[in-house]
Amino acid sequence: MALLSRITSILTLLEGPQTLGRGRRFWSGFALVVAAASAYPLFADGYDVGNNVYFFNWTFMALGLCLIWGYGGSLSFGQTAFFGIAGYAYGVLTINLGDAYGLTLFALVAAVLISAVCAAILGYFLFFGRISGVFLGIVTLSVTLVMERFISQTAGPEWHIGTARLNGFNGMGAMPSLTIPWPGGPIVLFPDVALYYVTLVLLILVYLGLRMLVNSRFGNVIVAIRENPQRAEMLGYDVRKYQLGTFIIGSSLAGLSGVLYTSWGNYITPASMGMTAASLPIVWVAVGGRSDLTTTLFGSFLVLIGFQALTIYGSQYALVVMGALLVLTVLVAPSGIVASAVLLVSKRWMRKKPQSGEVS
Repeated sequence: MALLSRITSILTLLEGPQTLGRGRRFWSGFALVVAAASAYPLFADGYDVGNNVYFFNWTFMALGLCLIWGYGGSLSFGQTAFFGIAGYAYGVLTINLGDAYGLTLFALVAAVLISAVCAAILGYFLFFGRISGVFLGIVTLSVTLVMERFISQTAGPEWHIGTARLNGFNGMGAMPSLTIPWPGGPIVLFPDVALYYVTLVLLILVYLGLRMLVNSRFGNVIVAIRENPQRAEMLGYDVRKYQLGTFIIGSSLAGLSGVLYTSWGNYITPASMGMTAASLPIVWVAVGGRSDLTTTLFGSFLVLIGFQALTIYGSQYALVVMGALLVLTVLVAPSGIVASAVLLVSKRWMRKKPQSGEVS
């Protein structure tokens, strides 16, 4: 009975009121998407599979921003700052420690924790200082640009941590890929099929974990704070603590993106924290629909694929199209293009359902 009760509570959290999609139809579609993603490496070239891990890497950052902005109501331009902090931390740790004995996994966890600590320090001053609205966006953007400017001027040989040189605007390279200890020898996760499956499993776990989080008591409180912080505070909730917790979790996911990206390409540059990089996650989340994890995930994939195609075949138009897409979203579908399309389809489906029942 206890096990059945626990399973029921988990299913309740997965299908709570703060997320779109529930019932057999949704989860059947979810299973089909996971099955298709799992089967993709069987029919594609290993090189292409490894390159497509790139899209997975960025979605963790998008989901984190969805939590901070969409559910928490705090627009943050700081995602790429924590992306860069974790990426550089991973590079410094792995260059100094090496990749033996699975130390890269330790470096991954440590780098994400470092980004979480940095987010906790910044978030403390932001939320306990009662900074909100547009001013929070300005401060987080300023921190991101300061980080980018600082790292860019560390090109001299004096800028090093142990044997790891920061290399300034040239970027840090030569850090090892992730490795998994194995009895027959370590498994090196080069950008190929093995890394694809590891990142896919990690993405699924993060997505399901966030669904449970936003449908829990914590998630209901942060949504209440987003809607009316004064009323939530009058009900006895410490708004600052919930906002800080949301900021730390979302920023840690950006840090996870930074580590996965750095280990994937064995390279990171200060440009990953620049103005352009800081604005792109806003576009991904806005287009998908910032108030729901599923639409954010789906929309981010679509925009990332389109942006890469534009970068390859028409780089001079890529950023212009991204800017126009953001303006179009704000003017035509403020809740997100993907989210608006889903709601429109669901409304039409509900209208047709009684008619089909009457006919039958």
